[in-house]
Amino acid sequence: MNITDPIADMLARIRNAALARHERTEMPASKMRVSIAKLLKEEGYVDDVRESEGPKPTLTIVLRYGKDRGSAIDGTRRVSRAGRRIYVRHDQIPRVRNGYGIALLSTSQGIKSDRQCRQLGIGGELLCEVW
Repeated sequence: MNITDPIADMLARIRNAALARHERTEMPASKMRVSIAKLLKEEGYVDDVRESEGPKPTLTIVLRYGKDRGSAIDGTRRVSRAGRRIYVRHDQIPRVRNGYGIALLSTSQGIKSDRQCRQLGIGGELLCEVW
C-alpha cells in the first residue's frame, strides 16, 4: 500500500479511532510520524506512544479520553500538503482556536509545536493543526 501523504493518513487514523471510541490506533512507523506522535503526547492529546521493532515497524498511539468519554482531540487539519506547501516565519505562526489548539511545524531543529517555535524564534513548514 502506497500512501502519498503519510501525515494526513496519520491524522485521519487518529480522528477515526477517536470518533469510534477506540482505545488505540496502529499505523506503519516512520521518523516523522513518531516525532509527531511524541509531540502530541507531550502536549497532552494522547496518553502513550509505542514503537514496535521488526521488519515492518509499527507505531501504536493510545488515545486520551476525558471523564465523559470525550476525546482529547476534537479535530485535526492538514495545512501544508504535497501540492501546496505552507511555510511561515516565527512571527507568522497562527494561533489555533485562540490558543486552545496547537500547530505542528517541521523546522530545521525537528518537529516542534507552535509555542516552542515562538520561544526559539524559528519558523518552518506548517504541517497541521490539532485542537
